[in-house]
Amino acid sequence: MKKEYSLGLVSVSFRQHKPRQILEAMKAAGLSVIEWGSDIHAPVSDSERISELSFMQNEYGIKCSSYGTYFHLGQTPISELEGYMNGAKLLDTNILRLWCGTKRGADMSEKEKFELLKACLEANEMAKKYDVKLCMECHVRTFTENPLDAVWLMETVNSPHFRMYWQPFQWQSEKENYINAETISPYAEHIHVFNWKGEKTLPLSDAVDEWREYLKRFDTPRTLLLEFMPNGGIDELKAEAEALRLITGQT
Repeated sequence: MKKEYSLGLVSVSFRQHKPRQILEAMKAAGLSVIEWGSDIHAPVSDSERISELSFMQNEYGIKCSSYGTYFHLGQTPISELEGYMNGAKLLDTNILRLWCGTKRGADMSEKEKFELLKACLEANEMAKKYDVKLCMECHVRTFTENPLDAVWLMETVNSPHFRMYWQPFQWQSEKENYINAETISPYAEHIHVFNWKGEKTLPLSDAVDEWREYLKRFDTPRTLLLEFMPNGGIDELKAEAEALRLITGQT
């Protein structure tokens, strides 16, 4: 049976563009979901602007897949998390993307790991209350950079409200990334999609077979979000979306 994926975009791909420009480009490219970033387009301190985004996305028939926050567990005061959860509700999504700490696990002391875990458990209790999912990004210089550390954290918190994203590491081989995808897949909600090789940002159409192999590591379709363009241009979105549909067989 053919798998049907939700295909979308991370708004931080176009920080220099207004939300309406992004939504218009998405509509033209045939994308259906968006992750709004809290740094530029959906600041947590401006509920009026977030409400405007919610109205605007409905106007274009696009749903919010997630609220892409820059909340760092273990660093940002936990008291601020409630505001992000309220922002997610205004955007009509129950998924928030968070960063987990500010260091790799290998660079942390046992005390630092304990304090980070404590913050994660406290955040999870808040997520239960608000009925949202907090998803950690596989980002460099965070605790969940290493898939094994990420799995340890997922199993220790052990909650449907505390989950993961997945994305390939551009500094690792395809084989290593296949293993990483398989390791994270039981805990992943969304996937960030791009074609980066070290410092090079390349067209997604050059990595169709590679991405098909990545997706085989996930038992059910996930939301796939394009993140950044090969040359940073909004005019590239249509071609990247076409490559994404080719990967998923949704042409």
